[in-house]
Amino acid sequence: MSDFTPGLIIGLFAVLTTLIVIAMLALNRFLGNFYRRHDQEQPFESGLLPSGNTQHHFAISYYLIAAAFLIFELEAAILWAWAVSYWSLGAPGVIAAVTFMTILLLGLVYMIRKGSFNFRT
Repeated sequence: MSDFTPGLIIGLFAVLTTLIVIAMLALNRFLGNFYRRHDQEQPFESGLLPSGNTQHHFAISYYLIAAAFLIFELEAAILWAWAVSYWSLGAPGVIAAVTFMTILLLGLVYMIRKGSFNFRT
């Protein structure tokens, strides 16, 4: 096992993962049922017939809020890792963290200017 370098192991892992995904997709394609019936296209409401129109408008602003939350939650996780290893990283780590926060802050300003958090429209 000492002949394997970390790069070779990661490469083998990536190749095997790709092959497994391709095999699963191929099995799905060849073994799956692709015939659509009318009842499969109907919305499911706990076994009852649909009541009313199910084609309704859903505001995209909720998705934008969720995406912004995920982005800034990820920022908090990354900054936590930087804070834990602050003393070992030194000045380059602080510069990288400040650059990272600046880029995300510019993204937040852009979202605010585009009206992503305005629910009146």
